[in-house]
Amino acid sequence: MTILTQKTISKKISFSGIGIHSGKKVVMNILPSSPNTGITFIRSDISKNNIVYPLYNNVIDTTLCTTISNEYGVKVSTIEHLMGAFYGIGIDNAIVELDSQEVPIMDGSAKFFLDEINKTGLKFSDQPIKIIKINNEVKYEHGEKFISVDKSNVTGEIQFEIKYNNSIIKTQKNKVNIFEDNLNDIFNSRTFCLYEDIEKLKKLNLGKGGNLENAIVLKDDKILNEGGLRNNLEFVNHKILDCMGDLFLSGYKIIGSLNCSQGGHHLTNELLRKVFNDHNNYSLIEIKGKQLPHTFANYQNLRSIA
Repeated sequence: MTILTQKTISKKISFSGIGIHSGKKVVMNILPSSPNTGITFIRSDISKNNIVYPLYNNVIDTTLCTTISNEYGVKVSTIEHLMGAFYGIGIDNAIVELDSQEVPIMDGSAKFFLDEINKTGLKFSDQPIKIIKINNEVKYEHGEKFISVDKSNVTGEIQFEIKYNNSIIKTQKNKVNIFEDNLNDIFNSRTFCLYEDIEKLKKLNLGKGGNLENAIVLKDDKILNEGGLRNNLEFVNHKILDCMGDLFLSGYKIIGSLNCSQGGHHLTNELLRKVFNDHNNYSLIEIKGKQLPHTFANYQNLRSIA
């Protein structure tokens, strides 16, 4: 049994909080799942047709979060931080039960999810992981914004750039290797907004649960949150967390080099749609033995449950 076999959590984990956009209270349970089942969301507040799969072609809205839906119109939203945690730590299979539409925002990062998963530990199966290997460069552009993914032999890289007309954020850029780097700064980075955008959120009927406990708020040249930032690149690092979560809507880890400037949920989803529109762009392969360096080896405190 190796780190390259499929993983789930060892036992049930529960969270309670609010949805950052709905403002509604939500209880979320994450349960172990069998190999080759992937990630499954279940709306426990709905009695039937309540299963929703987090796949790129089930995305129906990317306005300030990623929202997925099944064929019956049952939705789950703001899945990106949890999916980013699953992607980065290497959880292939899990069941996520929710008694409301929105995943709880917690502190605006993936920190709480990772802390509880670390305490609980992972259960390793004897089934090899499956990955998507990018074969051809694929690009998507929207005005000055762009995103691309190209082939890479053994790595999963994300290079991300943001540009804001704000004296604190300005232009930030970072690059991470998902399979080899320590991702703690990525997992711990919180969502953020500009103070002047709060009224716009209200008009969109969004951000009802937002506050200084779950989002960084910037007003002119000041950060309103007590304690300031958690790391010097927290803004772009949060965008990388979002990107990781949205990439996992491919259904698998991706071997390739991604480059994005001023992107977000919409661009990442459009890129995946373009990748999967042509079978020549990718290969789905199983990884056996020790063919691939793996980021999950960095998390030595995760214990294997036979």
